[in-house]
Amino acid sequence: MCHKRAKNTLESEIQEATSVRDSMQKELETLLNEVYSLEGIQQEKEELCQRLQFQCEESERNVVRQLNENKKSKELVEQYACEIQELKLKQRKQRMIFENQLYQLIDQHKKLNSVFTQERLPDEMASAENIKSQLSSVEELKLVQLHDLAKALEEMKNHNQSVPAETREDETCMLPGCFKE
Repeated sequence: MCHKRAKNTLESEIQEATSVRDSMQKELETLLNEVYSLEGIQQEKEELCQRLQFQCEESERNVVRQLNENKKSKELVEQYACEIQELKLKQRKQRMIFENQLYQLIDQHKKLNSVFTQERLPDEMASAENIKSQLSSVEELKLVQLHDLAKALEEMKNHNQSVPAETREDETCMLPGCFKE
């Protein structure tokens, strides 16, 4: 009986060990399945992380590119604003020059209009006639002086032709601008 009991106990322990082994085998399979599942999830997460990191780097490059483009655009806008300002100043200067010339022309027109009015015309004509007669008198006087000089020159030529060459050198020229050296 002891033997049978030991056999029963042994069989019971074997059964229990087999049951524990089967249960541990199932648990091992469950754990292995869970490990495979977790490894798959980990791989998916790593791939997702790599994609997100790539997208993040791409976004950073885009941000840097956009910042550079914005900087260039801002510089261009500032340059165009300066050019527009310069153009406005140039146009303003030209407009001021034009306005100044226009005012001068208007002023000249007013002066000419006041000079050549019907009321002043007789006085202006009398003044012009007076100046004309003065110029005629001066012209007549100059013609007389010119005629006298031509006559004196002719007399000197005639006189020089009749006098021998040695004595001609000693004579003094009486015409203005004639000097003996």
